[in-house]
Amino acid sequence: MTTATSPRAATAARLKGLKCRECGAVVPIGPVYVCEDCYGPLEVIYDYDEIRRQMTRESVAKGPRSIWRYLPLLPVSEDCIVTLHEGCTPLVPAPRLGKELGLTNLWIKNDAVNPTYSFKDRVVACAVSRAKEFGFDTVSCASTGNLGCSVAAFGGVSGMKAVVFIPHDLEPSKIVGIGSYSPTLIAVEGTYDDVNRLCAEISATKNWAFVNINLRPFYSEGSKTLAFEVAEQLGWRAPDHVVVPIASGSLLCKIYKGLHELETLGLIGEVKTRVSGAQGAGCSPVATAFAQGKDEIVPVKPNTIAKSLAIGNPADGPYALDIIRKTGGSAAGISDDDIVAAIKLLARTEGIFTETAGGATIGTLVKLAREGKIGRDELTVAYITGNGYKTQEAIVPTLAKPPVIKPTLKDVEAILGK
Repeated sequence: MTTATSPRAATAARLKGLKCRECGAVVPIGPVYVCEDCYGPLEVIYDYDEIRRQMTRESVAKGPRSIWRYLPLLPVSEDCIVTLHEGCTPLVPAPRLGKELGLTNLWIKNDAVNPTYSFKDRVVACAVSRAKEFGFDTVSCASTGNLGCSVAAFGGVSGMKAVVFIPHDLEPSKIVGIGSYSPTLIAVEGTYDDVNRLCAEISATKNWAFVNINLRPFYSEGSKTLAFEVAEQLGWRAPDHVVVPIASGSLLCKIYKGLHELETLGLIGEVKTRVSGAQGAGCSPVATAFAQGKDEIVPVKPNTIAKSLAIGNPADGPYALDIIRKTGGSAAGISDDDIVAAIKLLARTEGIFTETAGGATIGTLVKLAREGKIGRDELTVAYITGNGYKTQEAIVPTLAKPPVIKPTLKDVEAILGK
């Protein structure tokens, strides 16, 4: 019997429902993602007065070393949590990179060290936990790689079947990563947008939990933990400026939401964070709209090595664009060559090997710093969301082959002399 102190009762007390981001209609919690009245996207809404009773700085400090230390701000019941101990990743100062860019207070949030080596473990942990609570037996997704790895891994540990759909031209390293968890893996001819449309059709015919479709309101909430962790790691304060990669745009929106939730709860002071977005030049509909001063996001056909950002029609693009503008941030589309150069720059200066999405983030950081769009002393956080070993193909052609010598000191000295 459910009691007032049961995990599900505590969850019900803090969740108010799902609210349409367009017309404001509120519907009960369930595996739905669009408003029946206007077809706008749905978002989880909370009772912050109740959460104040459940969550304090002290309670967070006593929580697990994972995203679940912030459970009251996540739409999951404690008894349904599925976890790989995701989150609590390093926030590291970047003085050497900062010196090259003329920035004195630069930090890197390194989410490349999550269990499946990307930030997607945060969102999938929320989605799969909620799928378990709803009683699904199969989890699925449309993926550009990182999400597929995470869904496959969490599907296994949750005891659910996992079915992953990917574009046919995905990086080989990511296909290997997904396949290692033994899901049902299906490659689809076309772009990610084609794959996503197909999955939306499938979700209407099968009783599966598509983490980024019918569970999207719950899935996307996991991204907020990147805001919570940074604020806590900075001694309970918001950064002055953040640089965030944009694929669907959801990550940027949720980092913004997460910071303002902490402000609402009184856990940090007033949030004045400027939010900037990073895309690859070959798939930069949000950055293009920003540069042109337009409100409309015009879909594009992706052509960028940053395949994890290659969403030509980003669902949350308009919301991300609005946040960038109202916070005084900026946006940029980075060329393939500059993405590779940025990957190498971050590795050389701070010892962090990022995938191509991180190359777009650091490339944007470089561009904004050189244009004077990031203040020299601003506390700036760049979000690195995936590991470089997932996209080795991007930098292999640019690496020199090591010389081969005989095992003699003479040969060593000859090489060093050159």
